[in-house]
Amino acid sequence: MSPERRIAHLDMDAFFASVELLRYPELCGKPVVVGGRAIDRPTLAPDGTLAFARLSGYVGRGVITTATYEARAFGVSSGMGLMKAARLAPDALLLPADFDAYRHYSRRFKSAVATIAPEIEDRGIDEIYLDLTPLPEESLVLAHRIKAAVREATGLSCSIGIAPNKLLAKIGSDLDKPDGTTLLSPADLPTRIWPLPVRKINGVGPKAAARLASLGINTIAELARADVEILQAHFGRSYAAWLNASAHGLDDRPVVTTSEPRSISRETTFDRDLHAVHDRALLSGIFTELCTRVAADLRRKGYVGRGIGIKLRYQDFRTLTRDHTLTEPTDDPGVIRRAAGECLRRAPLDQRLRLLGVRVGTLTPASSQPALRPPALQGELPF
Repeated sequence: MSPERRIAHLDMDAFFASVELLRYPELCGKPVVVGGRAIDRPTLAPDGTLAFARLSGYVGRGVITTATYEARAFGVSSGMGLMKAARLAPDALLLPADFDAYRHYSRRFKSAVATIAPEIEDRGIDEIYLDLTPLPEESLVLAHRIKAAVREATGLSCSIGIAPNKLLAKIGSDLDKPDGTTLLSPADLPTRIWPLPVRKINGVGPKAAARLASLGINTIAELARADVEILQAHFGRSYAAWLNASAHGLDDRPVVTTSEPRSISRETTFDRDLHAVHDRALLSGIFTELCTRVAADLRRKGYVGRGIGIKLRYQDFRTLTRDHTLTEPTDDPGVIRRAAGECLRRAPLDQRLRLLGVRVGTLTPASSQPALRPPALQGELPF
């Protein structure tokens, strides 16, 4: 790894919540949780002000998409069930997620960054890696320019970590949030990296962290000192070698500026378990909406696909998938719904459902393929 390499990780600060605060500036400085339903939208009070839902009134199985830093101070976090969050922060305000708005601001901040640092690896709606190595300016100057461009384009703040590799850059972007700028070098390992918990290493999940804790390894420093043979005995040779290298701040992965998605999907978890017969009309509408949204995602991203699949999660939490392969790729919502319907025919629907999802895979660029028109519907679909 060249010591001259400069990799940045840019992470938008509480992105979804921050977008909502642009829409509702009166909520700035208040605990706000995003993840509610459409019925949780603000309503107009008699005095002309907006009335916002509170977590204390939420009943359902939804989870937090994101939360403001004021809400996080109560212990709520992304992925937490809203009912649990309501016990921690009952007075927090609740807003439904608006992914169209988030995607709009995502495109804007990435376009702004590209005018300064064009070598970008897209890692999702709110984060990117940048290769700053070819650029002449100093790292701190570049970070300030990039952050100013993001704020001008979106009105939002971001945090940036700059380091010799992606591993340290990602850790760095989280160290001084919000609106942080963190420069790391190998010399900073003992003071800034090693005291951190092992979960701060991107790729160490809850199960691996729990297994490491059972070995008395809780911090990155303890991981760096761990006997590699002991790690191999518990994690295997490859993962143990990666753990050891990561604890010492080593990572030679390049910034990948082009990538092809493997699949595009949409799914939804219901507020109550739904039955294929008794709730057929409701399920049919949800199913059609999912297929329509997947088709819109395909067209926006410029892909067509041959592999159509569904995902079902039953009331007992069992998850089932079924797939159907088309003869020609498509981005047509009618074709997708019919093919997904064929998958439904092969799925048991005697239990109530918690979740329904639709996926399109085996993708190719739309410009290289003729459009596939909807086939005739053969028989009645389950819903």
